[in-house]
Amino acid sequence: SGRLRLNAFTVFITSAIQCLLCLTVWQHPYVNIFKHMRVEEWKKTSREGDVTTYMDKTLTCSVFRIRGSIPASNYILLPKTSTQSLGLTGRYLYLLFRPSPAKHFVVHLDIAAEEGQVIRVSFSNLFKEFKSTATWLQFPFLCGAAKGSVITIVLRCSLIMTKFFYWPGLVGPAPSTVRWTCLMMDLQYVLSVYLNRRHSHLKTVKLCANMSVKNMFTSDLVLDPGETLTQSYHRMLHVRFTNDCVCKLHPDPILRLNKIIGFGGATMKCALWTKSGDTVVYPCHAIIVSMKISSGQQRFFIGHTDKVSALTFNGNSTVLASAQTGIQSVVRVWNYLKASCLAMFKTHAHSLSSLSFSYSGGVLCGVGKDGHSKTMVVVWNTLRVTKGGEVSVLAKAHTDVDIQTMKIAFFDDTRMVSCGRDNVRLWRVRSGSLRSCPVNLGEYHALDFTDVAFEEGHSADREFASSRSGHILEINYGSVAIKNVRRLLPAQQPHAQRREKQTFSMGMGIAVNSISVSSAFCATGSEDGFLRLWPLDFSTVFLEAEHEGPVSLVSVSDDGLSVMAATTSGNLGYLDVSSRGYSTLMRSHTDGVLGFSVDGIRRRITTASCDRTVRVWDMDSMQQLYDFVSEDTPCSVAFHPSLQVFSCGSSSGLVRVFDIASAKLLAEHKFLTLPATVAGRPKSTFYAPTDPPLFSFCVGNVVARGTERAPDALTVSSDNRCLAFVGPSEYIVTIMAARSLDELLRVDVSILDVESTSLDSALKVCFSPASIGHLLVTTSANKILWISANTGRLLREVSKVHKHQCSSLAVSEDGRFLLTAGHNAVKVWDYNIIPSQMFIGHSQPIRQVNFSPDQMAVVSVGDAIFFWDFLAHPQETGTDRRLLSNGMPRRTAPLPSSPPMSLTFSYFFVCYTDFLEVEKPVRPHCYKHFTPRFKTSSLDQSTATPELGEEGLSLKAVIGYNGNGRANMVWNPETGLFAYSCGCVVVVENLHTGSQRHWLGHTEEISCLAVTNDAQTVASAAGGSGGSRSLICIWNVHDGTCSNTISYHRGAVQALSFSRDDFFFLTVGDFTDPEVALWSTRTYQLLSRVSVSGPLHDVAFSPSAASQLACVGSQGLYFCNTHTQGMDVELKVQRVCVPEEVGDVELTALCYNANSILFTGTNSGHVCAWDCNTQRCFMTWEADQGEIGVLLCRGNRLLTGSNTRRLRLWGVAASCEIHRLGSSALVLLEQEMMLDGTVVSAAFDDVMDMGIVGTTAGTLWYINWVDNTSIRLISGHKSKVNDVVFSPDESHFATCGEDGSVRVWSAPSNELVVQFQVLNQSCGSACWSPVVSPSKGAACVVGGYSDGTLRIFRLASSEMELKLHPHPVAVTAIQYSANGQVILSAGRDGVMAVSSPVTGLTVRIISDHKGAPITTIQCVKKQYKEFGLEGNEMWLAASADRRVSVWAADWMKDKCELLDWLTFPAPANPEESDSLPPSLAAFSPIDPGLVVYTGYGVERELSFYSLAKKRVIKKIALSHWAMCFSLSSKGHLIAVGSKERVLKLIKSSSGRFQDFLHHSDSLQTCRFSPSGKLLFTVAYNEILLWEVQGL
Repeated sequence: SGRLRLNAFTVFITSAIQCLLCLTVWQHPYVNIFKHMRVEEWKKTSREGDVTTYMDKTLTCSVFRIRGSIPASNYILLPKTSTQSLGLTGRYLYLLFRPSPAKHFVVHLDIAAEEGQVIRVSFSNLFKEFKSTATWLQFPFLCGAAKGSVITIVLRCSLIMTKFFYWPGLVGPAPSTVRWTCLMMDLQYVLSVYLNRRHSHLKTVKLCANMSVKNMFTSDLVLDPGETLTQSYHRMLHVRFTNDCVCKLHPDPILRLNKIIGFGGATMKCALWTKSGDTVVYPCHAIIVSMKISSGQQRFFIGHTDKVSALTFNGNSTVLASAQTGIQSVVRVWNYLKASCLAMFKTHAHSLSSLSFSYSGGVLCGVGKDGHSKTMVVVWNTLRVTKGGEVSVLAKAHTDVDIQTMKIAFFDDTRMVSCGRDNVRLWRVRSGSLRSCPVNLGEYHALDFTDVAFEEGHSADREFASSRSGHILEINYGSVAIKNVRRLLPAQQPHAQRREKQTFSMGMGIAVNSISVSSAFCATGSEDGFLRLWPLDFSTVFLEAEHEGPVSLVSVSDDGLSVMAATTSGNLGYLDVSSRGYSTLMRSHTDGVLGFSVDGIRRRITTASCDRTVRVWDMDSMQQLYDFVSEDTPCSVAFHPSLQVFSCGSSSGLVRVFDIASAKLLAEHKFLTLPATVAGRPKSTFYAPTDPPLFSFCVGNVVARGTERAPDALTVSSDNRCLAFVGPSEYIVTIMAARSLDELLRVDVSILDVESTSLDSALKVCFSPASIGHLLVTTSANKILWISANTGRLLREVSKVHKHQCSSLAVSEDGRFLLTAGHNAVKVWDYNIIPSQMFIGHSQPIRQVNFSPDQMAVVSVGDAIFFWDFLAHPQETGTDRRLLSNGMPRRTAPLPSSPPMSLTFSYFFVCYTDFLEVEKPVRPHCYKHFTPRFKTSSLDQSTATPELGEEGLSLKAVIGYNGNGRANMVWNPETGLFAYSCGCVVVVENLHTGSQRHWLGHTEEISCLAVTNDAQTVASAAGGSGGSRSLICIWNVHDGTCSNTISYHRGAVQALSFSRDDFFFLTVGDFTDPEVALWSTRTYQLLSRVSVSGPLHDVAFSPSAASQLACVGSQGLYFCNTHTQGMDVELKVQRVCVPEEVGDVELTALCYNANSILFTGTNSGHVCAWDCNTQRCFMTWEADQGEIGVLLCRGNRLLTGSNTRRLRLWGVAASCEIHRLGSSALVLLEQEMMLDGTVVSAAFDDVMDMGIVGTTAGTLWYINWVDNTSIRLISGHKSKVNDVVFSPDESHFATCGEDGSVRVWSAPSNELVVQFQVLNQSCGSACWSPVVSPSKGAACVVGGYSDGTLRIFRLASSEMELKLHPHPVAVTAIQYSANGQVILSAGRDGVMAVSSPVTGLTVRIISDHKGAPITTIQCVKKQYKEFGLEGNEMWLAASADRRVSVWAADWMKDKCELLDWLTFPAPANPEESDSLPPSLAAFSPIDPGLVVYTGYGVERELSFYSLAKKRVIKKIALSHWAMCFSLSSKGHLIAVGSKERVLKLIKSSSGRFQDFLHHSDSLQTCRFSPSGKLLFTVAYNEILLWEVQGL
C-alpha cells in the first residue's frame, strides 16, 4: 500500500508539473496582450471616459487614444476587473505608445511577487522624482523628443544610471515633438533591485490619459526591433523579426525586388500614363508597378495587403492614389516621385472599385460598398496631404444606383460624372453634401454603361459615355442631355472575306469597354479585341490595333502621341500614333502560376499556370517569347540542362516534351489519369548535340497522393547520384539511386516527434549541395527536418517556419542559404545558424521559390512572377559545414517492415539527369594545366578600404612576374600594350619608360589573360577559393576601368580567348569544371556552354573563320562551331582522338595558321598538324623531349615552348604542300634558345621576328630571332621571398628568398643589378651595411642562410667577400650594428652571435633567449646616460616566447649590457601551432626610448613600452594578428601585415587607420624606406612597392 501511495503521489506531482508547464509554455516566445485579450471587443477588458480609436498616419494603422483632463477617470484596464489576473509570466514588458503633447499620462502595472504580495509599479510624466513604498514604486518618465535634440541626449544618459534623478526642464508635459516610443521594462529587475522581491507574473495593466497606445507584449527575450515602426509599416516588402537580435542575417535586406512579370489581379481596367508620357503605372495584384516604356525599368509601391482595384493620378502626376479590394478596402496616397506613402485611410466597408483625383490633387473621390452592401460615394479633401496633413471626408452619399466608374471633372474639383447600369449621373459637392442628378437618357435608359470621358481642353460642353451594347453617347454637360448617339457594329463580310472598318449604324453592337478622349481624337477599346482611334465626329476609323482578347482599357497620353491598351487576357501595350507601331509592355498569366524552371544559359524562364498555358519568358526584357496552350492544366515544368527543350506534366497525367526553337511538341506520354508533376535538375553535365534528352521515370506505386506536394515532391542531388521523393505514403520519404532506381533509404517522418499527438506527414523535399549531404523535408506540422541523406538520421529541425505550411524550399549551391515560401511570404535563412528575413509582396499563396542558376537572383511565383536580386556576396572562403543538432538523440533509422504499399499514385515525375557515376576529378599530370599555388590564408572580406582620393598609400610598382600563371602575359606590338600578372594584380607597363599602371579587381591569384584583336580590351581571370566561383574581369585598356565582371566557373579558369571579330569571348574551366562557355562581348551574357568529360588545357579561335574554334585536353581535340539562330547561339562540338602514332598522350597546346591548318602540341613533345576542313591529322613530328605548353604560328613559322626550358622556332611549309606531300621533311628547326625556366606564355609580332616570353622562373624575356638575342625585361622570385631591405641611401634594395638567392635591385628603375646565388640553401634574412664613410662606396649586403652561415657580398665587385659560420642552425635574423663594427645574428635555437665583418670571427655569444627562435634584431644609435649605463648604441631582440631584450652596447670597448627585459602575457588557452603569429618588436624611429611590440597574446594589439617609465604607456587595437610590421621615420606611421591578406596603415598618434587588399596571400614582410617615403610589402613572391602619402 505504501508503494501504491508513493506511485500515486509521483503521478500527482508529475501531473502538476505538466499543468504548470502548460500554463506558461503558450507564452513563449512572446504574448501579444491586446490580441490575447481582444481589446477591441471590450469583453475581457474595460474602458472608462474618452477612449477612442483613430488611424495614426505615422504607424498607418488603427490605434487607441485615451484623452481627458483627469487620468484616473479616462483609462483602459486589462483585464476587465482588478480582481482578475492576466497571469503573464514574461520577464520583459514592451509598451508601444505615444504621450499626448503638452499633456500628462500615467501607467499602472500590478505585478504579483512570488512572496504573495502585489506590487504596483507606476510611471508617469506627472511624477517629479522616484518614490517607493513596500507595495508601490513610482518612476518619473522623461518624454523623448526628436532625434539628436538636447532632451534625447540627456535622456539617453539618464538611462545609464542605476537610480532615477530629477532633471530640471525635462519632467512634466510631453514636448510637441514627442514621438512613438517602444518602452521596455524589466519586471524581474525592478522588483529585485528596489523591493528585494521575486517576480511571479503580471496581474493587471491600467493605461490612463493622455496617450495613444498601439500594443503591449510580454516576453522572456530581449528584443531589438531594429528599425522604426514607420519603416516597418511603409516598407511592407521586408519584415524583420526581433528574434534576429540573437544572430542577424547579413546583408540586411538580403533580397531586393527587381522586376515582376504580371499585370492586373483585381481588375484589368486600371493603368495610367504619367504626365511626361514616358512611364506607365499599373497594378500587379497587391503591388503597384511604375515602368519606363523605353527601358522596361520598374519601380514598386509596396503596402497594400490585397489586390489593388483602382489607381488615379493628379494632374501633374506627382501624387498617386490607390485602393485595394476585399474587406480591407483601404486607400493609400503616395508621393509618386519618392514612392513613399503619404496617407492611408479606410472609409468604405468593402469592394472599393473606382478612384478619381481632381486635376489639382486637392479632391479625391471613390466608389465602394458600405456595411449593408449599398453603393457609397465618398469625396475626400487631400489638399494638405503632401505637406503632412491629414485626409478628411468632404462629403459622402449612399445610393441604390449602380456605378461602374466615376471621374472628377478637370475644370471643377466639385463636379463629377459617373456611369453604370441604366444610368449616367452628374454629381456636385456643395456645403458639405454630395448630390447628383441623372442625365435624361430617353430611349437609352436601359443601357449598361461602362466608361465615361471628358473632352480634353478647357471646354466643359461635352462628355462621352460608352456602353456594352456598342452605343457611345455624347452628352452636353451644361444641359444634362444627350447631344449625339453612335453605335459600334460588326462589319459585314463581303465575298472576298475581307474585313471592313467598323461603322456606327443599327444592329447588334460590339461592347465598348473603355473610352478615352484627347483634343484631336477619341480612342475606344471593345469586346472584339480592337483598339480604335476615331475623329471626334466618329465619321470613320483612322487607326486600329487588334489584340488577343477583349480590350478592357484605353488611355491616351497627355501629349496625344501614344494610346495605352489593356486586355482581359493580361496584356498591356501601347500604340504609337505617329509611327503606327504597337509595342507590348507586359504579358501575364490570367490565373495563378503553379511552377517554373529557369534556363541559365539563355536566361529564360518557363512557367505553368492554372490558365492552361505554359509560357517562356526572357528574364532580362520580361517579354513573352513562346506560349503553349494546353487542353488540361499544366502542373509543373522542367528545362533540359543544355538543350532548348522543356517538359511539362499536366493534370490529365500527360507528360509532354516541347522543343522551344521550333515551338513543336517532341513527345507525349500518357501514363496516368491523375496529375503529373515534372521536376528538373537545375544543373547537369553536358549532353552532346546529337544525343536526345535523357529522362528518368519513377514508375510504380511509389509517390503519395496530394496536389499540395507539387512541384517540390521530388528532388535530385547535385551530384546526380540520388533522387528523393515523398512516398509511397505521405509519411515516408524515399531515397533512391538515380542510375539504377534501387531504393537506398526510407525515412518515416511521422515517428520523429514522439511527443506529437498527431501524425506528421511530408510535403516537400530538397537536397542540399552534395558536399553537405543533407535532405530537407517540410512537414504538415509546419516544420523543416534536416535529415542525413546517407543514414536517415535526424540532424535538426525548425518549427513554425511560416504562419501557414511551407509550400516550397531551396538551398543555395554553396550551402549557405535556405529559401522557403509559405502562404504569401518568402523567407531567406542562414543554412547553419537559422536567423531569417521575411519578404512580402505576393497577394496569393506562393507555389514555388528557387535560386537562379547563377545564384544572383531568386524567383518566386504565385499570383505573378517575382524576380528578386540576391544581395549576399559569393563566399570567397570555405563554408563551415559543421552540423547543428537539436540535441535530440536519433533512434534507429526506420526500415520498411513490409513490402511497399500498393497505392494508386497521383503524380508522375520526370527528371533530367545524366546517370553517370560521378568520381572526384583528378588533377592532370601536365604542367600546362594551371595549378593555383597552395595557400593557407583567407581574405577578410569585412575590411573597409579607403575612399578614392583619400588613400594613405598608392601602389607605385610591382616587382616580378607570376611564373605560376598560364598565358598570363599579353603584348600587342602595334599599340605597345604590354600587360602581365603578379599575384592578384594586372600590371600594365610602358616598355619605353618602365612606368606601370595597375588594374586592381581580383583578390586571388590570376591564372590567365587575353586581349582583343584591336587591343582595346583585356580579360583577366582569377580562380575562386573555398569552392567559390572564379572571377573574370573585363578591362578597358584606355582608362584601366573594369567594365564588366563574370563569375561563372566553379574552379579556376584555364584559358581565355577572343574571336577574330571580337564578337565572342570564350572561357574554359579547369579540371574540376571542364566546361567551355561562350559569351557575347557586347553584353557579356552567356550564349552557350559545353561540358566535356576530361580536363581542357587550351583553346583558340580560328583566324580565318569567326565561327570556328578548337580546344585540346586529356580526351583529345575538340572542333567547335558556333551556330547563330536569331538571338540564340549554340556551340556544337565534335571530338577527335589523338593519332595512334604519337601514343597515349594528352594534347596540351594549340594554334591556327592562316590557311585552316591547326597545330597541336602534346605532353610527349610531339606536334600534330590537322586539316580543319576534314578534321584529320595529316602530319606529326617530335618537336621537343618534354611537354609542349606554348604554340604560336605566324605565317609559315611555328614557335614551340616546353618544360625543357627550350624555345624553338620552326619553319613549316605552306598548308597545300604539307597536305600533298605529307612529309616531315618540310618542317625545319630554324633557331633555338634555352631560357631560365619552363615556358608558360608567349606573344610575338606578325612575322615572328621579336616577341616576349614568360617562364616559371618569374622572368619575362624579350626575344629577337633576327639577332638571336634574349634580354631580361621583368625579373622576379620564383619561390617565397623572406626579406626585402632598402640600402641606407635608398639607391638600391635587396631581396632574399627560399631559393637561396640574394638579389640587388636599383631604385627607382626597379631593375635587377646583380644576383648572388647559393645552391641548396634558403636565405632567411638580409641587411645592408651602414654608410660609415660615403666616400668609400663599399656597400655590402649580408645574408643569413639555412645552414647557419652568414655571407657578405660586396656590391662593387659583385662577389662574395666573406663567409661566416656562427650558428649550427638556420639563421632567422641578422643586423649590422649602428656603426657597422659588428654583425648581430640569431639562429632558430634562440642563440645570438656577435661577429666581426672584417675577420669573420665570432666575438660574443648571447644565450638569454635560448630555446625560442629569434624573430627580430634591430640596432639604433643612442646615448644612455639617463639609464646609468655607458654606450653609444642600443639594440633589441624579440623571440617567439613573447620576450624582448633591450641592450646597451659600445662595441669599440667590447661592452654589451642588458638594459631591459620585457615579457608580454600569453593568452589563457594558448594554441599549439606552428602558424601562430610571431613576436615582433622595434624601436620607435622618433623616440628610440620607446619600444613597439606585437605578438600572439591576450589581445590583438600594438603595445608601446617606455624604457624610461618601465611600463606600457599606450596600446592600439588590431583587427588581425600581425605577421609583420614596420615603423616609419615620418608621420607616426605603422604598417602592419596580417595572415588575412590585409595591409593596415596606422597613424600611431591618432589611431586612425586604412586597410589595403592588394595581395593574394598572407603578408610576411613589410618595410619602410629610411626616409619613410616608400614602403615594401611581400606576400609569398609578390613584392609591391608603395608610395606613402600619409594619413
